This record gives sequence, structure tokens and C-alpha cells, in this order.
Amino acid sequence: MESTFSSPAEAALQREAGSAGLRTPLGDLDRVYELERIVGFVRDLGCQRVALQFPDQLLGDAGAVAARLEEATGSKMFVLGDAAYGSCCVDVLGAEQAGAQALVHFGPACLSPPARPLPVAFVLGQRSVALELCAKAFEAQNPDPTAPVVLLSEPACAHALEALATLLRPRYLDLLVSSPALPLPAGSLNPKPEPLERFGRRFPLAPGRCLEEYGAFYVGGSEAISDADTDPDLSRLLLGWAPGRPFSSCCPDTGRTQDEGVRAGRLRARRRYLVERARDARVVGLLAGTLGVARHREALAHLRNLTQAAGKRSYVLALGRPTPAKLANFPEVDVFVLLACPLGTLAPQPSGSFFRPVLAPCELEAACNPAWPPPGLAPHLTHYADLLPGSPFHVPLPPPDSELWDAPDVSLITGDLRPPPAWKPSDDPGCSALTLRPPLELAESSPAASFLSSRSWKGLQPCLGQTPVTGAVSGRRGIAIAYEDEGNS
Repeated sequence: MESTFSSPAEAALQREAGSAGLRTPLGDLDRVYELERIVGFVRDLGCQRVALQFPDQLLGDAGAVAARLEEATGSKMFVLGDAAYGSCCVDVLGAEQAGAQALVHFGPACLSPPARPLPVAFVLGQRSVALELCAKAFEAQNPDPTAPVVLLSEPACAHALEALATLLRPRYLDLLVSSPALPLPAGSLNPKPEPLERFGRRFPLAPGRCLEEYGAFYVGGSEAISDADTDPDLSRLLLGWAPGRPFSSCCPDTGRTQDEGVRAGRLRARRRYLVERARDARVVGLLAGTLGVARHREALAHLRNLTQAAGKRSYVLALGRPTPAKLANFPEVDVFVLLACPLGTLAPQPSGSFFRPVLAPCELEAACNPAWPPPGLAPHLTHYADLLPGSPFHVPLPPPDSELWDAPDVSLITGDLRPPPAWKPSDDPGCSALTLRPPLELAESSPAASFLSSRSWKGLQPCLGQTPVTGAVSGRRGIAIAYEDEGNS
């Protein structure tokens, strides 16, 4: 039976941590996991204790990789598995518990900056790419040689983008190649001019150019998984890309292409529906989906201030990986907001759907901030750091006397007129959620109490004044396996 606030222990024991039949041959370990580069990384830092983080599907190779690295470097290796939140994030907390001086992350990564400074090396993998087939597919999707196009890929195919661009550049004049936004080595100088960083990638744009001018050609995915909704990296790109620009994907094995415009429209429509649900909500649950990504505390405080300004009550819940059974323990919550990395926020939901929708921080911002641009003009930001002060996308809340707070708003789901916020944002940190009533009495506004009063069963009745008062008596003594009054049975 699943615990109230945590995943059951049986789930961790029953989950397969890598299939033995899919283990990498020993002769290919050096190439697949780039062990020569990792050995140089460890030796340059002079680390004696290094943490190795593997996703579940690669844990079958963890022992062999750790043994090879220990033999080559003489350093102690620690294998980190079953991360508390998502395997795409750097598990700095687990590395600190092991006393590690550096960390090596294997497999798909969101490339979010860690909350604590720690030397990190990423091994994204090198998936084989049929360059000739992909080049023919690109030419079929982009007949105009002067149209600006960006080459994108899943992280494991990023190594082949430059080779693909070499085949295409003799004909295509405005071709841009993206690259993973890996952290720069210590002591290296930032390139001038600094490339644009978005979606976990770097875009070396020419002066005066912007990313919204370009179409996209994505290399990645698999024909066995035809739904882009199951790929959080592709979903992030489809949601954040300019709606008016073409976007196509290509399977790196077969060269089969697909226009992603319909899927992008479906994803945007789903997100607009979630914004409407957030506007109708009175109680918001803020799910702490990461503790290892930078600025997560600042983002949590921003979301709490945002919900208070919109007249909503918020509760912070730290439940690890959200599951339907965990969130079902909070029926008074209308919507949940998952504060996690971009890939964790857009990760596919489990087979049992949640009884309340789970939103991204950007959707809560669009629902609660009246100064946020309308749909079609506002970008869909997949990283919560883009919402915070200092980001070029940050939109501050209007002043309390702004007319934006009193603008009429009609729910597109229920058709009802939404009331204005019960209270406005205040600069006083000690201000509480109190509403002034005409008879000059203060009454606390509690949506959770209103929800409880509407339920047919409210728990055990206290029966105040109806229970006789008795003196305290001694209870049972001992431990659960053998109380003193049970004898020696």
C-alpha cells in the first residue's frame, strides 16, 4: 500500500535498474562513455572522490565503468542511482553525502545549473546518425535554400550536427547549428560575442539576428515512439519555438521526417487550458520538484507572492516525485504547480492520471500576473529562472492601484465572471491574508476551511461539552510486539 507522502519501498525494489541483455560490451565502454575524456577531467582536478550519476536504464554498466575509472585514475568512485526527483538533474545532494569532490553525469541531462558549486562533467552519449538520409530529409522539408533554419537534435545526436551541416552548407546559405549548453571548463574564457542560451542549447547568432527568424529541423526521437508528448525535450522546443516558423523532426536511424506543427498546436492548446484552470483555482499546491537546481528557493518565494497577489491560497508540498496517489491526499487543492527543471516539468504523466491538473510555473505566471502578455504574444518559458528578476522575460507585478487588477475576467471553462483578487500585493512582509469586512471586523479567508465545510463527512466529531470530564489514567506500557498486559504469549 502506498504511503501518504512518499513512494512505497516496493516500487524501488520492483523497478528494473537496467536490463542485463542491453548492457554495453566491455570493448565499447571506452567509446560509449568517453572514459578517456573523463579520466582527463578527474586528473586535471586532482579529485580523490568522484560521484558517478547514472539513469535507471544505464545502471547495468555502472559497475564496469566505475571499475575502469578507478583503475585509470586511482580515485574512489561512487555510483549514484535512483535520484530523488529526476535523473536529468545533477544530484549535488547525493554527491555531497558521499563527500565527492566532482560529479560525472551520464545519459540525458537538462543542463540546469546546480544549486551548489560542484565540478560536473556530462556524458550525453553518441547515438549513430544516418547523415546521408538526414540530409535528404532536410532538403525535402526545406526546398528554399535561402530560408533560415536551425539544426537541433536530442543530446545523444548533438555530435553529428556539424557533420550534417557540412553536407548541407554548399546549398543552404543561412544555416545555424545549435550545441548543448555544457558548462565551460574552469579557467576558460567566455566566447565573444556570447551565444544565445535557450532550451538548454547555445545558438551562435550573427549580430542583429534573432532566433524567432529561424525555422527548426530536429534530429532525434524514434519511430517506435511516435508521440512527441512523451519526449519532454522535444515538447520544450515545440512550446517555446516561434509559432509562425516551420518545425520538422527527423528520425536519425531511417531519415523519416514529420511536420511538428500540429503537435505544437496541440501542446499550446493544452497549456492555454491549464492557464484557465489556474485562473479558476482558489487553492494552489506548489510542488517542490527539485532541490539541486539553482534559484529554486527564490522561484518558490516568487510563486507564493504571485498566488497571494492573485487572491489565492498556496501550500508548499515536498513529496519527491509526484504521483496520483500522493496528490490525491490533498483534495482541497484545485491545481498543482510543479517547480522543477524544464524536462521534469514537461515529463509525461504516469498511466494513472492526476485528479487535479499539474501546471508549469510559466502557466501560473500567465494566470496570476495581469501584466503578462496575452496568448500568442507571450513566450512559453520552460525554465522557472526565466520568470525571476534579472531575466529578460521577467514581468513585474502591477502596482496595487493599477487598473489591471480590476479588469473584468470571464472564465472560458465555466462561463462565470471571476471576482477581483481579495487582496493586493503588499510590500509589508508581515502582512497576513486578512479581508476587511464592513462591520470593521477581521475575518480570515480560508478556502481550505470552506472546502471542509462543504464535505458530507468532516472527520471525528469533537462533541464539545457533551463528553464527561474524567481524570487521567495509566495507559498500556511496553512495545508493540509485547505489551506488559499481554503476558508471555
